[in-house]
Amino acid sequence: MSTEEFLSEHGLGGMDAVEVIDHLDQQAVDDRPSDLMASVYPDEVVLAGEAQEVTLDLPEEKSYVSIAPYVSTTHDCFYHSLTTCRGELANEKLDVQITDSATGDRVIDDQVTTFDNGFAGFWVPSDFEGTIDITHEGKSGSVGFSTAEDAATCITDLRLS
Repeated sequence: MSTEEFLSEHGLGGMDAVEVIDHLDQQAVDDRPSDLMASVYPDEVVLAGEAQEVTLDLPEEKSYVSIAPYVSTTHDCFYHSLTTCRGELANEKLDVQITDSATGDRVIDDQVTTFDNGFAGFWVPSDFEGTIDITHEGKSGSVGFSTAEDAATCITDLRLS
């Protein structure tokens, strides 16, 4: 089966890597496919069905980081699973700042609502080192991160206190 046939079979026909990631991460938990595993790596997204695996390259200048801040419950994760990862704070408003460690510039400064899976996803520059600061209902937290080629795409260690 071709890549396009595989994508179409899973409701992702005509989508590139960025669109696949955005679609799957923002999908309601109850609507997520049970026959598809989708993992985000620093330079690609890997989609695996029962009998086939497909890899889509991310744009060279962009990396995806998915963040699940928590108050009391989290899980260990390194490469974000678009179909199975769940965070504690689903459908909650967050104030998010992502700052470039080298320049001090903010690349993200926004109020967002976490997806149904408890994550908020962001497209940031590749080969980037920065800090994520999040505030939610009077609690805040901060964590450093990187988008280097061996870096995590799933941030689950940002505790709000």
